Amino acid sequence: MSEETATLGGGCFWCLEAVFKDLRGVSWVMSGYAAGHMANPDYRSVCGGNTGHAEVVQVKFDPAELSYADLLRVFFTIHDPTTLNRQGNDVGTQYRSIIITHSDAQAATARQIMTEIADSKIWGNAKLVTEIEPIKVFYEAEEEHHDYFERNPWTGYCQVVVAPKVVKFRKQFADRLKRG
Repeated sequence: MSEETATLGGGCFWCLEAVFKDLRGVSWVMSGYAAGHMANPDYRSVCGGNTGHAEVVQVKFDPAELSYADLLRVFFTIHDPTTLNRQGNDVGTQYRSIIITHSDAQAATARQIMTEIADSKIWGNAKLVTEIEPIKVFYEAEEEHHDYFERNPWTGYCQVVVAPKVVKFRKQFADRLKRG
């Protein structure tokens, strides 16, 4: 299997990780930080908003089973790409909508899918604020953030914020869920 890597940010990384782990064609998802200026950031410093980093997930996927374009279509339905530096009550540049590309082809596809999403009006007439930039470095989040929703489904944040996104994804993309 030839795998590709995608790096995406759209609010809290716990939400994105929980959704992408269920997506057929995805073999691995890791929460982390990218697109900032501080080396080796940690959760506290990223949440402080001074590192420039976004909370992101890095996703390994099989392009023979899941195209990068389809991965982005899922991404654009599970977060609001029209709110600048915000997803719900999570506010700050660390929660910005961002596509961090690993190749020129990914950058071209990202621009194409953004145009498709804007033209489809699934977010009404609101302008997409999603940034597109090339990968510089990805920093893996601390271990307590790995598989967070899976390990903490009954916490308040997971019940109020993560679970509804997972339910929406599972309903809208039922044909793309992993089996078993």
